[in-house]
Amino acid sequence: MISTTSDISFLRFILLQLFVNIAKGASIFNVIEFGANPNGTTESTRPFLSAWASACASRLSSSIYVPEGRFLIGFAEFRGPCENPIRVQIDGTLVAPIDYNALGNSGHWLLFIQVNRITVVGGVVDANGAGFWACKTSGQNCTVEARSITFNWVNDGEISGLTSINSQLTHLVINSCKNVKVSNVRIVAPDLSPNTDGIHVQSSTNVTITNIIIKTGDDCISIGPGTRNLWMEKIQCGPGHGVSIGSLARDFIEDGVENVTLVNSNFSGSDNGLRIKTWARPSIGFVRNVSYRNIVMNNVENPIIIDQNYCPNNQGCPLQSSGIKIDQVTYENIQGTSATQVAMTFDCSPTNPCVGIKLKDINLTYLDIKRAQSFCKNIGGTSGGVIVPDNCL
Repeated sequence: MISTTSDISFLRFILLQLFVNIAKGASIFNVIEFGANPNGTTESTRPFLSAWASACASRLSSSIYVPEGRFLIGFAEFRGPCENPIRVQIDGTLVAPIDYNALGNSGHWLLFIQVNRITVVGGVVDANGAGFWACKTSGQNCTVEARSITFNWVNDGEISGLTSINSQLTHLVINSCKNVKVSNVRIVAPDLSPNTDGIHVQSSTNVTITNIIIKTGDDCISIGPGTRNLWMEKIQCGPGHGVSIGSLARDFIEDGVENVTLVNSNFSGSDNGLRIKTWARPSIGFVRNVSYRNIVMNNVENPIIIDQNYCPNNQGCPLQSSGIKIDQVTYENIQGTSATQVAMTFDCSPTNPCVGIKLKDINLTYLDIKRAQSFCKNIGGTSGGVIVPDNCL
């Protein structure tokens, strides 16, 4: 007799997998069968890791099933390599301990590392970040901190249908990966929560991010050194600090960023829109072949900004200039409103001026009715179509 919503949910999952199982064989591992408790208060980390170990060792394609309910999870490392593809189907909610110190000092909450062909589908992850934010904003030395979900050295990975809320730091990190897809994901944290970036990509190739809603306290998407062939589409950002390449030039020897595209996206009430940010100090890094197309801004403080003189608190970079070379950046069909009068800012390096900047069909107004302004320094490029505010290239 089926008597609970958890039973019904699990039965539905079994039926959906039936034909796959018959066709090629598959193993399904329900975390409850390994001892996980959906009451939200009983520690269930070990059962999740046991389910992972069984799925990873299986010679059949495997599914780890998390039914409806709330599962209290501490730091969990899901390590590969595994024998076959693994699908993690989440119908419930994974909850981090309220005491942020309980996650330890690894810097991670849910870590997938050295895994190929991993898919994470559905569900909610709640990192209970409020305690950590309070410590951070109080000025205390909060050395224990965790990112919610991290893919490290993952090839052919996918995350879809997931909701991430209240991350201590970044919600989703993609680091040193190849061929990763993120789609239909919702990310939420308060607009004043510190360093809660939505998605961070670095040292990764062929990453696709589509149909994402991000409301958070830092960058909606941040793009770090070594990112290549990144496609972003249908991103809704705000509140947040926009889509940011950088900050770069933290180190002199630093990999570059190239072939980055953002299209068909919306920014609403965010601190920035399209931002490239580099420290004002030497570096061999670069940014090239970046394309922003069909973007709508709604009351965004800095809709378009390149800042190569980033030097917070004047520490580590006074009287220096950025070595990052910015080349071939295109802004096409960027429309909407700026919350500040300077809607386009290009503050480039005096020793490495921005080159190949292309503007086409830009229409940004200040507070709906007033004429916005633009600022250019150490920049060269071309323009076409109607450019509002006045073109300063």
